[in-house]
Amino acid sequence: MPASPSTARAINDRLALRLLQREGPLTAGQLKQLTGLSRPTVADLVERLTASGLIEMVGESGARRRGPNARLYGIVGDRAHLAALDVRLESVSVLVSDLVGRVLAEASVPIDADAGTGPAVEQAVALVERAVKEAGAGSGPTGPEETGVQRREWGSLHTVGIGAPGLIDPATGELRDTTGLPAWHRSLVGALQERLPDARVVVENETNLAALAEMRDGAARDRDTFVLLWLDMGIGAAVVLDGALRRGASGGAGELGFLPVPGTRGLPSATDCEGGFHSLAGAAAVLELARECGVLGTGGAGDQATAAEVVRWAAATVTDVRAARFLDTLADRLALGVASVVALLDPGCVVLGGEVGQAGGDELAVRVAGRIAAMSPLPVEVRPSVLGDAAVLRGALLTAQDGAQDELFG
Repeated sequence: MPASPSTARAINDRLALRLLQREGPLTAGQLKQLTGLSRPTVADLVERLTASGLIEMVGESGARRRGPNARLYGIVGDRAHLAALDVRLESVSVLVSDLVGRVLAEASVPIDADAGTGPAVEQAVALVERAVKEAGAGSGPTGPEETGVQRREWGSLHTVGIGAPGLIDPATGELRDTTGLPAWHRSLVGALQERLPDARVVVENETNLAALAEMRDGAARDRDTFVLLWLDMGIGAAVVLDGALRRGASGGAGELGFLPVPGTRGLPSATDCEGGFHSLAGAAAVLELARECGVLGTGGAGDQATAAEVVRWAAATVTDVRAARFLDTLADRLALGVASVVALLDPGCVVLGGEVGQAGGDELAVRVAGRIAAMSPLPVEVRPSVLGDAAVLRGALLTAQDGAQDELFG
């Protein structure tokens, strides 16, 4: 059955909005070329979307030709505001942006978990409220009302995306009560929803968000199937197959810290990943390896250096025997986890993410790739992260942006 005129208009409008999301501001002529629609149809949809407050003229094209320059149309950024949070064990970072992702405010604060759950949550919520106020979210002029589940004031805070360590319950979308993680993490989500009642709050595992960011803006932009190995204080992995995150039946896909591997002093338990892959590749284990290799203190990195700083120094100083030995041994360890992932999923690409993965750069990635090539018949490319530790916040913003645009453009 052919589409009705109203359905056809909706399809065309959605197509144009998706192109403006992906490409940025476009002229009517460019929209015609990219959509394949006729000139009158494009003119109608531009007029319709402008009247609805979804797009606006943002400038003129710089093409040199006779007559006036063509008008550039873009998504109205002030239509709604977004917030993104990166929740760590001892800190929270937040940014607030407009609908097209222009950052309007950023802030971070250390969290003293010893003060108790209530004070820790209040610290984090107050940080978010200050950033939202600084960005002017919710203070814009009243505009056309949108249709949907909720009606929000023009320019209000629409969606909050949160990245946090731990497991997300696939049935409820909430953080599960996980041993070893602060209690204030779970309380923060509810507190934000209570204090920001008009905003939708979405929480996702930090490693999954990092993978989303690397796929959209980072090392995996040309891949729709890959695994991100998160190397930081903790160890984890995110699995992306055919462009979609795979979370597993209980939300625990990629919990590589618990993977039993040779070379540890024991086995992991249901409540503690010590004895698993975490014991070989977590930040504490990387620093201990640096001491054993003479890289820490007497080497090029100071006694108080972080794991990422030590790895970065070693990658930049591979002519030093100690640095080369350290990187080689670290690659041996990482290959144990990567080989398991490759054997099970055949992802074709593994991104070494987190601060440590980014710090190792090509020097570490090449070493890991060489070891995997000797261990597995399956071809796999190993790449260093482009975004590193910033990937979680970027992924949280992208998640908030996608959700808000889907609702507003629906």
